[in-house]
Amino acid sequence: MERGEEAKCNDMHSLYEAYNELHGLAQELQTPFDAPAVLVVGHQTDGKSALVEALMGFQFNHVGGGTKTRRPITLHMKYNPLCELPLCHLASSDVDPTLAQEKSLQEIQSFIEAENMRLERESNSNQFSAKEIIIKVEFKYCPNLTIIDTPGLIAPAPGRKNRALQDQARAVESLVRAKMQHREFIILCLEDCSDWSNATTRRVVMQIDPELKRTIIVSTKLDTKIPQFARASDVEVFLSPPACTLDGFILGGSPFFTSVPSGRVGTGHDSVYSSNEEFKQAIFIREMEDITSLEEKLGRSLSKQERSRIGVSKLRSFLEELLQKRYMDSVPMIIPLLEKEYCSTTRKLNEINKELSTLDEVKLKEKGRVFHDLFLTKLSLLLKGTVVAPPDKFGETLQNERINGGAFVGTDGLQFPHKLIPNAGMRLYGGAQYHRAMAEFRFVVGGIKCPPITREEIVNACGVEDIHDGTNYSRTACVIAVAKARDTFEPFLHQLGCRLLHILKRLLPISIYLLQKEGEYLSGHEVFLRRVASAFNNFAESTERACHEKCMEDLVSTTRYVTWSLHNKNRAGLRQFLDSFGSTEQSAVLSNSLSMPLCQESSFVSVANEKHDTKPRTDVKLSQVASGVDSSSSVQTTETRLADILDNTLWNRRLAPSSERIVYALVQQIFHGIREYFLASAELKFNCFLLMPVVDKLPALLREDLESAFEGDLDNVFDITNLRHSLSQQKSDTEIEMKRIKKIKEKFKLIHEQFISHHIMSSLSLAPSA
Repeated sequence: MERGEEAKCNDMHSLYEAYNELHGLAQELQTPFDAPAVLVVGHQTDGKSALVEALMGFQFNHVGGGTKTRRPITLHMKYNPLCELPLCHLASSDVDPTLAQEKSLQEIQSFIEAENMRLERESNSNQFSAKEIIIKVEFKYCPNLTIIDTPGLIAPAPGRKNRALQDQARAVESLVRAKMQHREFIILCLEDCSDWSNATTRRVVMQIDPELKRTIIVSTKLDTKIPQFARASDVEVFLSPPACTLDGFILGGSPFFTSVPSGRVGTGHDSVYSSNEEFKQAIFIREMEDITSLEEKLGRSLSKQERSRIGVSKLRSFLEELLQKRYMDSVPMIIPLLEKEYCSTTRKLNEINKELSTLDEVKLKEKGRVFHDLFLTKLSLLLKGTVVAPPDKFGETLQNERINGGAFVGTDGLQFPHKLIPNAGMRLYGGAQYHRAMAEFRFVVGGIKCPPITREEIVNACGVEDIHDGTNYSRTACVIAVAKARDTFEPFLHQLGCRLLHILKRLLPISIYLLQKEGEYLSGHEVFLRRVASAFNNFAESTERACHEKCMEDLVSTTRYVTWSLHNKNRAGLRQFLDSFGSTEQSAVLSNSLSMPLCQESSFVSVANEKHDTKPRTDVKLSQVASGVDSSSSVQTTETRLADILDNTLWNRRLAPSSERIVYALVQQIFHGIREYFLASAELKFNCFLLMPVVDKLPALLREDLESAFEGDLDNVFDITNLRHSLSQQKSDTEIEMKRIKKIKEKFKLIHEQFISHHIMSSLSLAPSA
């Protein structure tokens, strides 16, 4: 019987060792399986580190410590009655966990502190790492447990001055939530409160485990809470909280309650315990004192069920039994997972060997040409439209697009509200994103009004002619209009180019993703891929520059010389336009000046308005004159004033309100004509000279660049030497990985067979003899 118990004990030790190796393998290689473990979650002030030390049976400074530790620490604890002192092994990131190096407690502490300093020196001061520090511990007081101690959660105060601490709190909570996602982990949720309605740590835990089905709740610092209860009924509620207070179905049925005595182990004057044995004894004494204090408060003895939830030793036993059961239940499921991972690693090794065998010039050139054709196919697909690439990963909302590619901003520095643009909130890419950007350009530029015109600008624009010093208000309007148009529209041309170039450059990573998804990506050929990416980006940039120059030529020509036919489709239309701003006198003057140049027309209008005459005048509309309706009185009045009008037009620079309105009206007419032409021209040219070259010119350019590169040293294109070295290293690492998986797989198979054998033997021994 003793021999059977000894064999069972040895089997359990083998099981713990196999799971420890499995956990290390999962962390090191990021494999899809993981071993059952206890994940400790709590806030900085919940006594998390003290509880972990009490479970271990010896003190280990700063095992947790909140932000003192910026990486989770995995403790593979193993009971070994022969170890009088803790025997520790540290597995660093570059060492096989199965070959962990023996370290003293001081050396391990130094390693943890060095890691903390390294992470604090990162560019982001709130940097944490989810990669675990793995420590194996054997000790005569250790349970057979795997505990993952996470950095302590932080509850920062509000306010801008606490922003750094708030950032740290978010980083820690994100790390802890990611660890809790592992369904194999048992969550040890620590709460330091005397009222169960205050859910501090549970608030975070229930985001991942809302029913608390794999969560054990532990109330820490019980010795400080007992004196706070004034009535026995308060203690009853605290020990057995109603179902409405603790949501879900927690492991164990009810919370555990623990106390850890204060004081450190050591030989210094500030040490309380001289050895770990004394520390262990103090934990036991505190447990007994807590039970006594509770019974005094309740006025009765605690039941067996209640006692089973009080003290570190009870929590430790529960965790050990629970984890052992999880280990044994998981063995049959772990074996097929290991088998699947072994097959996957075998395929990976075969692919590496195949890649090594194709490192010759002919095959590499052919692979390059095939990749070229497939890449262009994906580019064309993205422009035409597809849903293969996930929008949440590659799409951009209009707000993000403005941040990354630049916004359309006018001379006033304001942006058009993005919510008014169609599909602004949708995450788009490719042709759909290009179309939205162009639609926004039309929407924004098409709604631009002529900037304000000051009287000083009008007077300054008059100037002095090269042959006389008279005024010419139509020239004044042209000078102001083209200057305003050039200053207004030129920035939008630059902004449109930057935005569309950003959208085109985004096609590259999306195309690479599509190739990777379909297994057509040239893995390992980074030099070649960088060359293709560089050629594509250079093409996009040079094409955008050429397109921008063409658009600038149009804008310069449109704002250099005013062609009235562009802004007024016929003379009758212009007469009607001016007539709407003129008075009766203006109409008469203009009707008699139709045969004059346009510059004289506008000048006559201005002067006629400035003359103040009390004599009665006959109303004559410009339209009437244009249609041949004659008014002799109006003609006579105009003729008698002709000398005065010419005199005021040529030599008088007094700017009357009517003259100012006429100039402003002409400026607006010219400005809006330039705007319509600029809008249509820019859209057409960007479509023809930026978008279309991606379809009809890029393929030939990339193929020319590729063939030119193939004529030279192929090592410069594919970096064959480094690639061969990299593949050889990958092959070596994969072979080691295969051996480790095979070794663990065989261990679990053996353990599984032994468990089956023991089960059969137990069944036979319990069967009644014939």
